[in-house]
Amino acid sequence: MFHEFWSTVRAFLRAAAGSLYHIVVVALSAGIALLLPAGAKQFLSFWSRVEHDKLSLIAVEMTVAILLIACLNFIHRSIRDRSLARVASGAGLVSFFPRRARRAQRRIAALKEEQGTGRTIKVLGSSGYSSFVDQVGDLSSVLDKCLGANILLVNPYSQDASQRIQAIDHPTYTLATFREEVRQSVALLKRLKAMGKAVKLKLYADPPLMKMVILGDYLWLQHYHADLDVETMPEYVMRHNRKTHGLYTLCTHYFEQRWESTEIPEYDLETDELVYRSRTGSEIRRKRFEVETAPEAVDGIAEQVDCTPEPVQLG
Repeated sequence: MFHEFWSTVRAFLRAAAGSLYHIVVVALSAGIALLLPAGAKQFLSFWSRVEHDKLSLIAVEMTVAILLIACLNFIHRSIRDRSLARVASGAGLVSFFPRRARRAQRRIAALKEEQGTGRTIKVLGSSGYSSFVDQVGDLSSVLDKCLGANILLVNPYSQDASQRIQAIDHPTYTLATFREEVRQSVALLKRLKAMGKAVKLKLYADPPLMKMVILGDYLWLQHYHADLDVETMPEYVMRHNRKTHGLYTLCTHYFEQRWESTEIPEYDLETDELVYRSRTGSEIRRKRFEVETAPEAVDGIAEQVDCTPEPVQLG
């Protein structure tokens, strides 16, 4: 109810801001028109005093030159920014968050909740813990209000996943911790499916390339760096438009290709099995997916969040 009230308030403020802008422009125009005669008289009086004073005349000329340079630089920068904005608009880029400051995190979470409510979201990520399970995750509230979700996460038992964790070489982020994060993400998706949401999960084996979240006509994108936490990487927001060369179309096509790939098995949230299918969609085989809970991993994750979901043994 609070979010509905806040949405109404924001819509009212936007409408009021538009009306206030027009009122300010009209008031400024009227004020300038009224002050022109008095301003002209003051300027003529000032000029009559300085036109025969060389020092005052030089000072006025330098001031005018500085103002002219500043105006020309402003115009040049405006033209350049307008050109860049046109390029960004053509590519579908609408927002950019260079870093995750506290204010930016609140803004990101609010936008994602607004864009994902009542939709089927699509997510391509790594373990999913920081987005789904963590109480301050930017998708924790989105999952509660979406219709369904198609989610691609890393298989924590794949060889490439093991090599990536070893390459990060973080003392507290081990392979056991990563597997526990995936286990908790799976447990959360199980609860959502039990609540009646259309949730599907697939596990891919190769190292994660990007974190992608598709919320209707908006797409959020982050890059997985080999040595840095994804939360420290900049986040880009693309919006769907009618132009076929937009980045939204490119990224969603990449997601659909990965989702429909027969090499990526679907995780059966009811039987804890990996289901392999043919190109026609018929089931080929199933493989039991065993996840062992590491006590040290559970303790490490519990220290990071205040509220950790109850462990669910998948094996």
